[in-house]
Amino acid sequence: MIPTVVWGTGNVGRAAVRAVEAHPELSLAAVLVHSPAKVGRDAGELAGLGRKLGVAATDDVEAVLAARPRAVVYAASGDLRPDEALADIVRAVRAGAVVVTPALYALYDQRGAPPEFRDPVLAAVADGGGSLFVSGVDPGWGNDVLPLLVSGLGSTVDAIRCQEVFDYSTYDQADAVRDLIGMGHPMDYEPMMLAPSVPTMVWGGQIRLMARALGVELDEIRETLARRALDATVRTRTMGEFAAGTQGAVRFEVQGIVGGEPRIVIEHVTRIHPSCAPDWPTPPDGGDGAHRVIVEGRPRIEVTVEATDEGENRSAGGNATAVGRLVNAVDWLVDAEPGLYDALDVPLRPAAGRLGRK
Repeated sequence: MIPTVVWGTGNVGRAAVRAVEAHPELSLAAVLVHSPAKVGRDAGELAGLGRKLGVAATDDVEAVLAARPRAVVYAASGDLRPDEALADIVRAVRAGAVVVTPALYALYDQRGAPPEFRDPVLAAVADGGGSLFVSGVDPGWGNDVLPLLVSGLGSTVDAIRCQEVFDYSTYDQADAVRDLIGMGHPMDYEPMMLAPSVPTMVWGGQIRLMARALGVELDEIRETLARRALDATVRTRTMGEFAAGTQGAVRFEVQGIVGGEPRIVIEHVTRIHPSCAPDWPTPPDGGDGAHRVIVEGRPRIEVTVEATDEGENRSAGGNATAVGRLVNAVDWLVDAEPGLYDALDVPLRPAAGRLGRK
């Protein structure tokens, strides 16, 4: 069994505890939390398993890493604290752990990452013998391994489009939805996530990964952005009220330009209520969210993935698939040489030994 630590018990961390507990080759060694209210609580309770796992949450990072765990699932957010997240991750890698995380967008495409992110990790690998793999859902498998797999089913490929189409009122992180993305703010508010160059910072690595796998040279990466205001005030079940005239929907693209044309495209269509921008793409079943890959070519191929978890919640389902991609890579990384890995290095494998397992 591979002793594995889960660091953080928010939206991603809850799913990580469940995934580690379910994996036949991993054992939950410790759970690290930030909130004093969570210290001492059982990991099974924090993860919503309905049963105790006999692992009490702690905030003692030094003691947990001093025990030399073989793996760490770093589930703390890096959206508003990238420097702190990088420092935490480097600390765990230097302690000899295999670390998997969705927290550092710059390292999804580790080969093209800025030196200020890549160099500290490589130094920690050399010092401690650990490894790092950064991935998720979108950015993550929704715009790397899935579209690349699907592209291999065609005879000719003209363009690849990866879409996330979601009602963000289902996303259990109000600060990110309102402030980072701008939902419910006046239309003259400038959300950080939509500022020029930020979408490329987050998703540009996925464009580069796909281009590298497809064997094409990018001319450049471009961005497009559209925003819509709510026609009427709406009240959501999880996030309260959003006023008429405030931002209610966002649509943007990060485009990989090849031969002067957008050939590799990542598109997000995000709403706070289905009444806003009804003419924009919607999930095929009319639900709260989906990830879709469209390969234009011969044949034209379209694949839609809808995941649910925590009471049929599709945002929670997306988080759980991101966690699955990471946690299911741990045993492969443990067997591999120490290093810094990306999605083209780490295979997505069948769930061997887990069929029917609870």
